[in-house]
Amino acid sequence: MNQSSMAVALAGFSFMMTVIWGTPLLRVLRYFKVGKAIRVDGPERHFAKIGTPTMGGVMIVIPVVLITVLMNASSFFGYTLIGRSILLPMGTMIVFTMLGAVDDWAGLRGERRAKGLSARTKFIFQVIFALVIAVTLKYLLDAPELFIPGMPGLLDLGIWYVPIAAFVIVTYCNAVNLTDGLDGLAGLISATAFVTYGGIALIQGQVFLAHFCFTVVGAVFGFLWFNVHPAQLFMGDTGALSLGATLAVVALMTGQWVLLPVIAIIPSSVVLSVVLQVAYFKLTGGRRLFKMAPIHHHFELSGWSETQVVQRFWLISLLFAMIGVALAVV
Repeated sequence: MNQSSMAVALAGFSFMMTVIWGTPLLRVLRYFKVGKAIRVDGPERHFAKIGTPTMGGVMIVIPVVLITVLMNASSFFGYTLIGRSILLPMGTMIVFTMLGAVDDWAGLRGERRAKGLSARTKFIFQVIFALVIAVTLKYLLDAPELFIPGMPGLLDLGIWYVPIAAFVIVTYCNAVNLTDGLDGLAGLISATAFVTYGGIALIQGQVFLAHFCFTVVGAVFGFLWFNVHPAQLFMGDTGALSLGATLAVVALMTGQWVLLPVIAIIPSSVVLSVVLQVAYFKLTGGRRLFKMAPIHHHFELSGWSETQVVQRFWLISLLFAMIGVALAVV
């Protein structure tokens, strides 16, 4: 079996595992009313979603970690299906899942009910995790620092690599989190980005990284089985933070992270819309640039249905993912 076939097989296996265990997980979350007090930001029609179970990111992370660990164990029997480098994106997924889970749980049961952890607390932990990951990328994994499309060779960023890499990780863990506002949107966008970077990793010969990416894709597709409109389950910070941070780490490991704003065009646009909305609001003394930010809510209030927003944003994401691959092989 060649490496691309193995990657697709892993995606299929991960998808089946996620769908199979998703139903009992959903029953458990409903039994414990994990979602009863979630806070809904968006158009008024979204208030009908209050009570939908959250923390669905667990449904994605557990199959990915389990499959990765099992593949690592198989090397003891004479087969090498995973590389040491996969421990970093897997570890990233785990620590950011834990941070997101604590935030989700605090929003459900803690003192900050329906709000979760304070923004400052989350940001501090994100920065700490990101700096540790960035140092690991540079000094332990010796990851390629930066490829510029159309330019030969590798660009050495020196000591600046660490803060830049940490910035990318923090930015995209929050970008995917902000994108998680409509049924199926964050999952579809994340899956598309992981497929794209999985393909780039295969082109580069980083087969273990590609296998990991496609395992994530299968698990996200399994989650979407329950998350498409009308959603039975929300990703929550448990899934959104971990997917965004892991995507950033995968991009950094390929050295093609400069293409991340293109390949992840929707999360990038979502973050930009929030920044522009806040800046415009402050500069104009209360006026708004968009009807509502993040930008997907603007289109909802402009008359698009939730399904139309998700499908059209996904089409844009697919188009820019193809552009990203083309730029990566220039």
